Amino acid sequence: MSYVLGILIFVLFAWYLSFSASRLDRLHHRVETSWEHLDALLQRRAALALEISHATDLDPATNFILTEAAYVSREESITDRNDAEQTLASSLDFLHQAAENGEIDIELSLLEELTNLTKKITIAITIHLEAVTSVERMRSRFICKFFRLAGRAQLPTRYSFEEDALK
Repeated sequence: MSYVLGILIFVLFAWYLSFSASRLDRLHHRVETSWEHLDALLQRRAALALEISHATDLDPATNFILTEAAYVSREESITDRNDAEQTLASSLDFLHQAAENGEIDIELSLLEELTNLTKKITIAITIHLEAVTSVERMRSRFICKFFRLAGRAQLPTRYSFEEDALK
């Protein structure tokens, strides 16, 4: 009887380890998919910034800053484009406020698209940060550390522009 109980406990523990490992794998996949969605939205925002810079009569300095930030945010790897994303976000915010005050003439359709895209990016950042937090919480558990359930997967990264966008 004690052997049966021991085997049952072992089977339950093996099932728990398997369940935890598959849950961790799903959480890592969720981080990857949320990042891909966020990156696609950021690429659309950079394209929209280029469209705004070409479609409006901005002063040369503002046009240069907007165009440079858009190109850098589209071309660089994510680790190198933190500053460009922050610059692009602040430039677009400045343009949006200036257009609402009537200081700059930007097409209404571009402003609406920028507003909708900004809302989507904020939601995508929130979802991505929540996914990263879930993975960090799961990986901090003793059972995940001791049995190395994450394998060689890297910890998900939080980028500074994500934190700044939610403030």
